[in-house]
Amino acid sequence: MKLSYDLHIHSCLSPCGSDDSLPSNIVGMAALKGLDVIAVTDHNSCGNCKAVSELAAEYGILAIPGMELTTAEEAHVLCLFYNIANAEAFSEYVYKRLLNFPNDEKIFGKQQYADKDDNIYKTEPLLLISATSIGFDEVYKTVTDFGGIMIPAHIDKSTTSLLSNMGFIPPDSEFKCAEIKHTGFTERLISENPYLKNCNIITDSDAHYLEDISEPEHFLNANEKTVKGVLDALMKKQNG
Repeated sequence: MKLSYDLHIHSCLSPCGSDDSLPSNIVGMAALKGLDVIAVTDHNSCGNCKAVSELAAEYGILAIPGMELTTAEEAHVLCLFYNIANAEAFSEYVYKRLLNFPNDEKIFGKQQYADKDDNIYKTEPLLLISATSIGFDEVYKTVTDFGGIMIPAHIDKSTTSLLSNMGFIPPDSEFKCAEIKHTGFTERLISENPYLKNCNIITDSDAHYLEDISEPEHFLNANEKTVKGVLDALMKKQNG
């Protein structure tokens, strides 16, 4: 089954995200654009995933619960989970390992938790874009133990990525999928980092504004349109 996807979208919970990126607006834009699968991946939190998942189901869109984790090295990693319960448990674990630094809305932006009716019921006091004390070498096992998968985010970026911040892919890495921002860099990245030859390479929007959510131009072959079907496909090398 060929599914269009965007697995890296920020909501109003990310301080760098738009206040307009409320659950209904994200799902509505995904529906308008014709996407099959989305994931809201806010910085170091899964707080708005449940609302998005509930709304997406009403539109026939599959929403995968997720997070964009910031490691101790300040490398960003997408963490996608098989169910909401696992995502929320991981979110609590990450929060305990988040730098204890307060958010200043005037500098960084609002961090808003919203329900499926777009009611803002809480704001986050700690700055979510801070680093955690979780090292990159801990992520694979930790996320797996919480019932999820890890995907190093936008590895072709010059900041906040595995390659920009660490300079190389650790030889004992276990991840099976990596994300790039621009497809034009794919061949060079694989040539310079042979580890990637056996990985799925995906491309997402990293949308912080509604209009930046992907068009249906990136596709994944899955056995079924379920969270398990998509995550299993991400973990298995795709043809081409």
